[in-house]
Amino acid sequence: MKNLKMLAIDLGASSGRGIVGNYDGNKFTLTENHRFSNDPVTVAGKFTWDMLRIWFEIKNSIRNCSLSDDKDIASIGIDTWGVDFGLLDKRGHLLYTPVHYRDTRTVGMPEKSYSLVPKDELYDKTGIQILELNTLFQLLAMKEEAPEVLEAAQDMLFVPDLLNYFLTGKKQTEYTIASTGQLLDAFKRTWDFDLIRKYGLPEKMFTKIVEPGTVCGKLLPEVKEDVNGIDPTVISIAAHDTGSAVVAVPSPKEKFIFISSGTWSIMGTETDKPIINEKTKEYNFTNEGGYGGTIRFSQNTVSTNFPKWHWLQNRCSILLILTIPHLQHRVIFREELLNSARRPVRELQTLWVRLSVAFSTVLH
Repeated sequence: MKNLKMLAIDLGASSGRGIVGNYDGNKFTLTENHRFSNDPVTVAGKFTWDMLRIWFEIKNSIRNCSLSDDKDIASIGIDTWGVDFGLLDKRGHLLYTPVHYRDTRTVGMPEKSYSLVPKDELYDKTGIQILELNTLFQLLAMKEEAPEVLEAAQDMLFVPDLLNYFLTGKKQTEYTIASTGQLLDAFKRTWDFDLIRKYGLPEKMFTKIVEPGTVCGKLLPEVKEDVNGIDPTVISIAAHDTGSAVVAVPSPKEKFIFISSGTWSIMGTETDKPIINEKTKEYNFTNEGGYGGTIRFSQNTVSTNFPKWHWLQNRCSILLILTIPHLQHRVIFREELLNSARRPVRELQTLWVRLSVAFSTVLH
């Protein structure tokens, strides 16, 4: 069997890397062929991603393949963080570079938006954790401060879809990355145009949603020439980095919990359908799209910014919501959690251990 080689471009909030996966029919090996820092920049008062630098580094990774024994890579897939996006004009040129989710333009925007769509309705439809950084609130901030840019936009593409477009010229939106933006119907798994209209956002911007694993296309001629003539196929993989990570969780069981720690610490589980009810709303859980029709039921915490008690409180709340249907003393656990902000770290650690044991019992 001829070796199957694939190039994965994994972009995080502080660095990116190219990894060549090589399958020889018996084993799978991974080799890093390029690594670079991802350095956002402030331009004209906006904290933005340096997309042209990122694009340059991605081509460097592909070139490294062309200059090695990996010139026969069959495919390329790109995953990135969620929510952020770029806008294209009617000629397909980059109209608006992706703004960093940590930019302050969305401060207070969720509360402002509730006059258009009540908070409960928004969560009930999308099932997404309400965070100021979500794509929805970024677009509403744009509508408020730069409506002319939004009106001129022909297409909105999330960061990995934008990079795929740079490679191939194909405009499409991959499902797992789209699900991070709080603009999808959680159950229909398509754009919720009823919500989009209520917010007064241009419907024309939203491109066709495709499932992870969909072929995006071949490299554009000018890109192919720039990377020394190699000709892999670009695939719209599970483009949200957590979506790709969870696909690779080495669990032989259907029921498992995962913890993914980086700039964000994310803890949750996979389900067949969204879980949206009063409890998940109260604890602000999210239902993001996964590979193969799955839903990632989880909660996000900025692990590098929050004090230790807040980190523990969030993790306790995650375990509580996952185990509460099965706990005999659920009321006691809930009261302990609600009072946890006033508890010392040592007591929170004890609660964390108790909930972890309870959840492990449920899974087994």
